[in-house]
Amino acid sequence: MLATLDSVSQAVRAAVTIRYPVEPRLREWELPGGTVPESAVHDAATERLVLLLKAWVAELKEEAQVARNLAVRWLEKAPQVGIDPDVCVLCPPPPERGLVESLRLWVPGHFAPPLCFEIVSRSHPYKDYAEVHERYAAMGTRELVVFDPLLAGPKSLGGPVSLQVWRRDALGTLDRVYFGAGPAHSEVLNAWLVPEGNLLAIAGEHSGERRWQTIEERERAQKECERAVRMDLERRVAELERQRR
Repeated sequence: MLATLDSVSQAVRAAVTIRYPVEPRLREWELPGGTVPESAVHDAATERLVLLLKAWVAELKEEAQVARNLAVRWLEKAPQVGIDPDVCVLCPPPPERGLVESLRLWVPGHFAPPLCFEIVSRSHPYKDYAEVHERYAAMGTRELVVFDPLLAGPKSLGGPVSLQVWRRDALGTLDRVYFGAGPAHSEVLNAWLVPEGNLLAIAGEHSGERRWQTIEERERAQKECERAVRMDLERRVAELERQRR
């Protein structure tokens, strides 16, 4: 009986969806000046994501840009209110391209990033489990990924889990569509997000196959392939020469 009740309880928890309107809390959402120090794990996870996404952008036919810790503001009358995504994809990119210092959504040519990533830190895990999605909902992003490399999320909020995926539906509501260990699908990337230790891999398959590579990794793999072909050709030529003799 206990097992049955537990199974029912798990099914109910899996089926529950909560939606609620968010009133902008302008004073609470104001960002302080200065940079926030990052841990080595946080920095490594962020840098790996940036490199993978830059390689993806390099293959896109449409223009896009990858940014790290870019200030995003959406209220002209309250320019201190906003969020600085750990990593985001700008598509289309702002007119300033790499020279952009902040994304101000009331400025022509500045649009909300369709995809944003937040990396959970031990120093403030509650933010990424209980608060950050409200700002992204107000900002207008299409998809938000929260990655917890150290599983630092609080148990009181259902954590810790490696991945959260929030996605905007046709009505403009930002829903949490995934909360677990992964892999999880990203509609924007049309790929799978695969936690791999303290890093987040991206793959073409749910199984983790067809892993994405950075530009440097692609170039290195291409050189290794060319070297293998050259060595095989040299071996064949040497064998033919031995047979001729």
